[in-house]
Amino acid sequence: MDDDAEQQHSTGAGATTQYPQHQLARALLTSVVHGDGRTRLRAEARADRWRAVLAGMAEGRLVIGSRTPVAGLPAWVTPEVVRGGFATSAASAEGPLQPYEREAATRAGIPAERGALFAYCLTEPGLARLYELLDSGRYQVTVPEEAALLTVAWLVRAGDTAAALDLVDTLEPFAGRLRFTPRPAALPAPDADAVHRRTAGDAHAALTRRRPNPAVEAQREALTVWQPFGDRLLAHWLETATTGPVLEHAPDTSWLQRGALLLRQYEELAAVHTRCTKHRNPKENLGILRGALAETLAGRTLDPRRLGLLRHAVESMLRRRGRPGSAPHTELRARQAVQAARPSHHHLAQLVLRRLDGLRPDTGIADVQPLIADVSPREAQETGLPAGEPVPPAIRRVVEAATSAPLGTLVERGIVPSAEALAELVPQLTAATSAQAHQDDALRTLAAANYRAFRNRRSLLLYNLAAQVRVDELPWVRAVAAHRADEDGREPARVALRRLGELAVQAFPGTLLPNPLVRELAVLASKSGLEAPLVEELAADIFMGTFTPKFLEAAHVAADLLDGTLYERYYDIDYAAVRDLAAAAAAAPAAAASGGPRTRAIRTSGGFAELCVQRAGEFAGRSVAANGRIIEQSQILTTHNLATLVARVGINPRPGWDDLARRSFTTVCRTTARIHNNPRPLPTIKDTAYAWRQMVFQLSLCEPTVQARVIAALDDEAARHPNHVTARLAPALTGLRQAAAGRPANAGAGRLLLGWTTGPHWLRNDAGRA
Repeated sequence: MDDDAEQQHSTGAGATTQYPQHQLARALLTSVVHGDGRTRLRAEARADRWRAVLAGMAEGRLVIGSRTPVAGLPAWVTPEVVRGGFATSAASAEGPLQPYEREAATRAGIPAERGALFAYCLTEPGLARLYELLDSGRYQVTVPEEAALLTVAWLVRAGDTAAALDLVDTLEPFAGRLRFTPRPAALPAPDADAVHRRTAGDAHAALTRRRPNPAVEAQREALTVWQPFGDRLLAHWLETATTGPVLEHAPDTSWLQRGALLLRQYEELAAVHTRCTKHRNPKENLGILRGALAETLAGRTLDPRRLGLLRHAVESMLRRRGRPGSAPHTELRARQAVQAARPSHHHLAQLVLRRLDGLRPDTGIADVQPLIADVSPREAQETGLPAGEPVPPAIRRVVEAATSAPLGTLVERGIVPSAEALAELVPQLTAATSAQAHQDDALRTLAAANYRAFRNRRSLLLYNLAAQVRVDELPWVRAVAAHRADEDGREPARVALRRLGELAVQAFPGTLLPNPLVRELAVLASKSGLEAPLVEELAADIFMGTFTPKFLEAAHVAADLLDGTLYERYYDIDYAAVRDLAAAAAAAPAAAASGGPRTRAIRTSGGFAELCVQRAGEFAGRSVAANGRIIEQSQILTTHNLATLVARVGINPRPGWDDLARRSFTTVCRTTARIHNNPRPLPTIKDTAYAWRQMVFQLSLCEPTVQARVIAALDDEAARHPNHVTARLAPALTGLRQAAAGRPANAGAGRLLLGWTTGPHWLRNDAGRA
């Protein structure tokens, strides 16, 4: 199941228990058999949550598919949601008191209970503390509920007592269960224009988990302990040779005494230095020398075999490294000593952890360079690390991932490597943009913090096209709605929407816009006052054949933009039929308003669904693949938001559409290369078809001469990839050229490149044919 996909199936509760039962079984298996202890603990926690899901369903405390799945909790309460959109019986803001709540209760001299904390915050001293937090910005909001009492305080200070009292009345029934107080922070929130993929706290946790590398530490032990000991042992045996092999003459008493001392030293070293085990092997050179010495000290004459092994080991060590004390041997050991003296990654990670201490853990890092700089002279004195030692790239990357900077900068630096990673960051940008509608600085900061926390709320599994809870449904957001200056927020939202749309299309031209990113774009479109129908990717496994009206609106936008273009010819789209459907849909609300019956058709677009079914040649519900074919046709008709971004939002990517088309085709070639010898190639084939569709759209916006030049160069790009890529894509390229020439793409040697199929896909064949 696609966790990000729009959930819209409609079944009974009995059918939904199969998925939780399967997930519980998986978690239980992992908690028993996995080799890593921490992984087993995490699996046990997952199993507990799935038990809560199943128990809640069995006892009637959970209604899966509802906007209010937990009995007794309104829709605005953030539920605890597990994989697949299933709610447990808990709310995200409940559970044991957090340390900061206990500290606040102790400081106020009240019982350590949420109800008592709630009541205290409404007193004069409690409000004064909330005012202080509002003005300083030194607080964190990890779940939206933690912004509630700060909102009450802001309303009281703004003189809107009625709104404050209404909000308190709404919150009070849950005051003993949910935490409505914010988390104090040492530092205020960073610049609103900057975003971050990871926080300073994430970087700190990642470096804390680093442990010494066993292989590296074993090598260090070998260089500093066992090789020097081996040199001493070798030199000791060489004393028994003058011009010939060792034991050329019988050892004297002094030699035997020093040999006994060497064996005692060995036992002491072996007890302390346990990373290396090679020295214990009696077949290794060090083991042979040590064993022969023990035999000699015991008064036993070495038999011919052992004597031969001893002399061979000595000759081998001399041949490889030279005689101990000789120039080659001394030079070798000096180089190895320098190597062994280099600090480990673990010790350098500990230094970077010291540098991270004191940073606000819930935000990014505006300037990472001081954190990853070479070891300073002062740090060398304090830690024993060599001055000037650089921080290794592996540690640098952990810290750089927490860079806080404008979104475009993070994309340029490769910190945001994919559209999915971009989608993770957009709520931070949307939060700052949405908050601009508030003129008061303290309220603007609070609104941004609340929005960021709200966007961490996981989507619920919903039935019958029910909508996810929106941020403006939260009681504390509604309470300050009268204090918004919406006109002030529209222009910043438009600018942010256009920049974000351009960035997503420009940075990842061959990738579908992921659903979390689409939702943030839709929020910005709403804030900006634009009518921009943005559509999500639907989940094929739970698709029931229905589309909301915005799909038809988006297809209408595409029809107006792409009529007469390569895109229309390649996918054989009847844009006149799309316009007729849109006109009929526009007339339906008017008929309903004049007294006609209000039907479900107002919330869904039956005509658009029929068109997709007709184009796919499938019926919804026959199979997941059949559903996928229908959904893919909806994506073709709507261009999956590209036309809306161009025609309604006004994006104009700087490299030009021809550059994006070339890069999309490069993505096509790369994904096609991964089909070869792939036992499960269908997801890769879908990615290939999606990138191909992006390319066809981008080519359609090019001038005819530019378009022809790009298409002519596609063979050269394909030739830069493995031979099987050219063979597989040849039919698709033929179909593209036929469409560019005004002929059907899916005729003769040409093939239409689609991602979903109910039978074998022609792209799987090495020759590219069925």
